[in-house]
Amino acid sequence: MERWIVFRENLVQSVRNIFNQRLRTVITLLIIAFGITALVGILTSTSAIEQTISGQFSRLGATTFTVQNRALSIQIGRRREPVRTFPPITLAQARKLAAFLKEKGVVNSISYLATGVAEVKRGSIKSNPNVGIWAAEGDYLVTSGYDLEEGRFFTDQELSRGSFSAVIGHDVKELLFPGVESALNQTFSIGPNRYRVVGVLAFKGAASGFGGDRTVIIPLTNARAIYKRRSETYSVNVMAPSTEALDALIGEVTATMRAIKKLKPNQPDNFEIVKSDSFAQILISNLRYVTLAATGIGLITLLGAAIALLNIMLVSVTERTREIGILKALGARKATIRQQFLTEAVVLTQLGGIAGIILGLAIGNLTAYFIGGKFVAPWQWILLAFVLCFITGVAAGYYPANKAANLDPVEALRYE
Repeated sequence: MERWIVFRENLVQSVRNIFNQRLRTVITLLIIAFGITALVGILTSTSAIEQTISGQFSRLGATTFTVQNRALSIQIGRRREPVRTFPPITLAQARKLAAFLKEKGVVNSISYLATGVAEVKRGSIKSNPNVGIWAAEGDYLVTSGYDLEEGRFFTDQELSRGSFSAVIGHDVKELLFPGVESALNQTFSIGPNRYRVVGVLAFKGAASGFGGDRTVIIPLTNARAIYKRRSETYSVNVMAPSTEALDALIGEVTATMRAIKKLKPNQPDNFEIVKSDSFAQILISNLRYVTLAATGIGLITLLGAAIALLNIMLVSVTERTREIGILKALGARKATIRQQFLTEAVVLTQLGGIAGIILGLAIGNLTAYFIGGKFVAPWQWILLAFVLCFITGVAAGYYPANKAANLDPVEALRYE
């Protein structure tokens, strides 16, 4: 009980002393708050980005994968890693695999990026040359995780004859048909060719980041006649009936694709099978570098805060030397005086930590708002911030507290 009373009195006295030195308190609080803001803010942002990426790719489901001629690769910063590239998958090979999957009742589609720098226009309205034109056939919308806002996908007849029909993304619709209630059956141009809109993709938002809204999909046969390239390669998108059947289906597809490509048993695969969540996993794994950088920034700033707090506490001990002498003359023990100064240092760092956490959460969730994410509170990092502030307070406050506790009461009383 006595210890609790002493602790309570020390806490009250610490708060009083903190508010009596407003300027030095504010400066110290700001230094600590900036460090915690950097730590919590960046980590909240990365948590929001991770959540958004996971959410976007989960739309594809955990049962989709793609057969293509190159491995998945993402360049982060200056790190360059060679990308494994294999011989092109021809349309005949892709259609053989698609036919095999269709016989098994497995949903699939064939696609390729005809161009990523197309310019679409309607009358005097035209886009920047940054629209992606995707050529597709089969159940492309299902295997790619798209929803339709209105209209439909291509009919078998449109696909077979290479009709000038198109399914457009939300941004393309807003640009070319402003104020129009429905874009269905409207026409627009891609280069010299005119297309009729048969479907509009549902809005995906900026968080999709990978071309959902600034996209035009056209029949594969039509694209082959217009966008001719020396080396064409196609991707086969596959959706397994369940997560349990995914690995078995990948095995069957691998064996079938090897047979289609006429590979010998001792030859390695010359194609790649990429699961739908592989891209998200690579992006998320690379966010750890941001986490390390944020932690480093926070620790360096807290080190500066610890040095500033040490100086302030030493000045406080000097200014309150006579007060310490009076306390000792009245019977205060060394432990009590040491606890009072330590409590003051810890309270100061915790107040700075609270301010930094609030600012960090605000900055991080503002980022989440702009990328279309939800509110994020990285509780483990918030707890770490409190712990770091406590350690900073104890580390910076112990020497001044010990110095105050060891002052000679007679000399302290004589101090002016």
